[in-house]
Amino acid sequence: MENPSIVVDNISRSYGPVKALEQVSFEVPKGELFGFIGPDGAGKTTLFRILATLLLPDTGTATVEGLDVVKDFRKIRKLLGYMPGKFSLYMDLSVEENLSFYATIFGTTIRENYDLIKDIYRQIEPFKTRRAGKLSGGMKQKLALCCALIHKPAVLFLDEPTTGVDAVSRMEFWEMLRRLKESNITIMVSTPYMDEASLCDRVALIQDGKIMKISKPEEIVAGFRHQILAVRSGRFFELLTDLHGFPGIHSVNAFGQAAHVTFDKGVLPVEALRKHLVAARHEDVMIEEINPTIEDCFMELMNTEN
Repeated sequence: MENPSIVVDNISRSYGPVKALEQVSFEVPKGELFGFIGPDGAGKTTLFRILATLLLPDTGTATVEGLDVVKDFRKIRKLLGYMPGKFSLYMDLSVEENLSFYATIFGTTIRENYDLIKDIYRQIEPFKTRRAGKLSGGMKQKLALCCALIHKPAVLFLDEPTTGVDAVSRMEFWEMLRRLKESNITIMVSTPYMDEASLCDRVALIQDGKIMKISKPEEIVAGFRHQILAVRSGRFFELLTDLHGFPGIHSVNAFGQAAHVTFDKGVLPVEALRKHLVAARHEDVMIEEINPTIEDCFMELMNTEN
């Protein structure tokens, strides 16, 4: 990759006996929207803190815009924007006061870089005199993003920015990120929501501090090797157990109120499976063939790793 914006080479980090990151390596080109997808405890926040120069790695190296995260941390902090998972702005300051404060820290003003944040700031400007602590979750999120962008960073780190935010605000936020890409800002975002993976240019699937796969979302889904049936019944917990008793099943995973059942390629035994479940006294059995999602791919990779 020519002149990557972010380079991570065999980064590891432990907290006592717990390995938060284990030999993580990847590169992100300039202007890419790169996603880290994984559950809580997967190592996403530790990685982001290392890249934001807030935490030292145990081993390995990383660079941001060609600068070493350990040796050049002061220079890096001037050119990156960082939005931590927990809202960290000043609750007692107003929207406008928070934004002015962050602009001053970086030696700039709201007016100087207003074009970069105007699409976002216009949505919260009617509440500019309201204290940050009194804003809704979605409004806090937009204010935090404005503060991270006010100095026109080259790289933007967003650690689980949509966690705990309603579905509409989540989609609005990703629309904002897509527009920011036009400014050639490199964006790295983490999320536990698998459905957000498709909104990234490329994603890294991470679990237990290890990267399981890096690729474009559509390529990850296209590489799924098994056929899937979504199975429902009125006795869901018993359903999971009874499905495991059916011959030829590759895996069974719970997805909401349905069980996703995978088979090796071949003719799907829909009717045979239905008879098996009816014989196990399941009622209202519903079976349909579905296409794989990123979450199906994630679960398959986890099963393979284990």
